[in-house]
Amino acid sequence: MTTTASTASAAYWEPLWAEGRQYRQLCEAEKQLMDQYLGPGHGRPALDIGSGAGSLVRHLHHELGYRTTGVDCSPSALALASTLDAGPGPGPTWRCLDITAADLTALPDPAYALITCRLVYRWMDNKPAFLDRVRGLLALGGTFWVVTEIAGRRTTTDPARQGLGITPADAELLTTGWSVVRTTDLDVLRCYALRP
Repeated sequence: MTTTASTASAAYWEPLWAEGRQYRQLCEAEKQLMDQYLGPGHGRPALDIGSGAGSLVRHLHHELGYRTTGVDCSPSALALASTLDAGPGPGPTWRCLDITAADLTALPDPAYALITCRLVYRWMDNKPAFLDRVRGLLALGGTFWVVTEIAGRRTTTDPARQGLGITPADAELLTTGWSVVRTTDLDVLRCYALRP
């Protein structure tokens, strides 16, 4: 019997990062939306889940002024992220951990003013459990920033690619239980600013 690695695990992501796979870069439009929705960090703690090569972490840390921790389950992704961080002053903190299963006391802060999740939510096998973990880490009055592809938005005839992204049911699950839900569409992506 063959088992498939969870799409939220290191067994799935490490080989992809180790072979040099690259993913969608943070663009100016996304940065402008974060500036608008999130504002300046003033040294408050931020956590980026699935940080990959770290472009979002670096933007939050060096440009918006958050004290940022990037977590990823892939050691190769984190190695790349740390080599690309050449910003002035102290850099972000990097932690190799599986956010779905790790002991979260290993994180440098008990709660975060901002938690970000860019192009990661759709890969979570158990989305309700993942969202519970995020809520447990989010400080009172904090923001959960999610950027995710919406299924069916790609202009392609390849059914495998057309189905990439979250479904309406996944989107409903993501937005349920928050007192503030603000969204902005950005080509095939949707950006969510969620507050308790």
